[in-house]
Order: sequence, then C-alpha cells, then structure tokens
Amino acid sequence: MKIETTTILGAGGWGTALASLWAKDGRDVLLWGHEPARIERLRATRVNQDYLPDVTLPENIRLTSELSDCASAGLVVFVVPSTAFREIATKFRAVVENKESVLLSCTKGIEHKTGMRMSQILEEILPDHVSAVLSGPNLAREVARGLPTATVLGCRDEQLAEELQAFLGSGRFRVYRSDEVIGIELGGALKNVFAIPAGICDGLGLGDNSKATLVTRALAELLRLGGAMGGFASTFYGLSGAGDLMATCFSEQSRNRRVGERLGRGESIEQITSSMKMVAEGVPTTKSAYECARGLQVETPIIDEVYALLYQGKSPMQSLEDLMQRDQKSEKY
Repeated sequence: MKIETTTILGAGGWGTALASLWAKDGRDVLLWGHEPARIERLRATRVNQDYLPDVTLPENIRLTSELSDCASAGLVVFVVPSTAFREIATKFRAVVENKESVLLSCTKGIEHKTGMRMSQILEEILPDHVSAVLSGPNLAREVARGLPTATVLGCRDEQLAEELQAFLGSGRFRVYRSDEVIGIELGGALKNVFAIPAGICDGLGLGDNSKATLVTRALAELLRLGGAMGGFASTFYGLSGAGDLMATCFSEQSRNRRVGERLGRGESIEQITSSMKMVAEGVPTTKSAYECARGLQVETPIIDEVYALLYQGKSPMQSLEDLMQRDQKSEKY
C-alpha cells in the first residue's frame, strides 16, 4: 500500500482533529469541507473557530471545498454527518480518479430507513474500492491536543488492515485492528443514542448511581440490538463498544451527552439542535436504531424512550418513571 496523500472529507471537529493528528506525523493531508467561505477562513486563520477553536492546524494541511481536488488521493477518509454520507459518497464517485484509493469511514451512524452502516453505503456506491472503518473512545479535542488514546480499525482485508494500522497509528494514537467491521460500526453509532439519556441524568441531577445504572443497561441493550444486527459480543466489550460508550456518556465534551443534559434542564429538542453548530449523531441515529429494533423484534427500552423523547414529545421525567417501573427481571447478558 502506497499512500502519498490522505484526503479527509469533512471539516467538522472530528475531521479537523484527524487532519491535525496525521499532519503532525508528517503526512500530506488534504482537508475538504463543503462550505467555501468556512474553508477560506480556515485557510486564512489556520483555526477551525466553529468546531475546534483551540487547535492551530499544521502548515502541511491543505484545504479545499472542491471535491475534484480529492480525486487522486490514496486514502480517502469520510468524516461527514451520517445524514449526508450517501450524498457525499455519490458526489465523490463522480470525480474519483485513483481506482486504488482506500476508503476509510470515521462516521458513526446508521442510515435512516435503510438501516445501513456507513461502510455498506461505501460498498454500494464505490464497489471497486476497498473500505475500512475506524471507531473508539476518541473525543476530537483530546485527539487534536495529542492526548493518548486508542482506537480500533475494522477491515476484512488482513494485509491492508496491518498496513493501515501502521500508517495511521502513532505514539499517542494507538490503533488496534479487527476484521469484525459490523460490531465496530454499530458500537460507534449506537453509543451516541445512549449518551442522550446519560446527559438527561446530569440535567435532572439524578446522581452517579442513576447514571451508572443507565450506562450499564445501555451496554446490555447494545449487545442485544448489535448482536441481532450481526455484531459480535466481544466487539461490544471493546474500544468501539464499552470504551466509546463510557467516553461519550461521561465526558463534558460529548455533544450527544450535552443534548441530553439540555433536555433534562427543560429545553426542547428543536431549541437545542437549532442552536448547535455541530451535528449530534445520536439524534438521527435514534430514529434509525428504533426502526432496526422494531424490524428485528429486539427489546430496546432505552432506545424506545429516547425515541419518544425526541420524536413524540415525551417528558424526561415520564421516560424515567416508565423505565423504572418496568416489570422486574433477572440480569442477563
């Protein structure tokens, strides 16, 4: 595998953090964003004021708002919102020139209505390219600051997985590898849903016992639904399951947890989302997860309550009461 240029599609917080991380290791990085005015400001200031204001981009990060500039990259990293993923992948297909480009999805979501994972969308739209996924407890600001963390790379091509592991990893960004792509993607996507009620616990001031209970039962629900969708239990106990779940449910940097906290304090979901510059993937993924659970006939009480909160106007306190008053059961994993 020879990668001369790494292109990152998506100049939000996570895309900017990855660009900074890999550029500091001496790689040639091209960062694409869909808004020309924002890219021009970023080029002039070298600071992504909207998404990662305390990080200055290294000079070896080039910037563009033209997808055609990304046509020849050896590694193409998708870090666009899940709701725009299919659209951007389709537009990229129209311009791509390097038939050997490796596609790496770092987007954590499930497509609404189809229930497709992001790598499945890539395989459908760009079937001639090898794809991989990356997920883990990787908060953008900490990664950009060079604080130590680990992530897991999912790829079914063992040789390519080893090469990407060596290429993407560093002393502060430890990359594990796995051929279990499904579980890695589902762990990264579903944890965003569970971060919302974790934030509600904070917003309502329910204490540590309540939040620990919620997160533990969320893991059980992740195992049930993720397993029914084809993921392995061992994966959900790893970095992209339990690891990412802990980070996003407990960190003040987690945008999905912040959505829940604001809901718990009495704001409406419309007020919250309209005031946010960044996408909280847990909001659209809740709808996708709810649909998947119904189709597979999997019991998902937490996801059901989050769906009712976001899309049916249910109050946080009523959801809490309904969860606590469910029939008594044995603990099973």
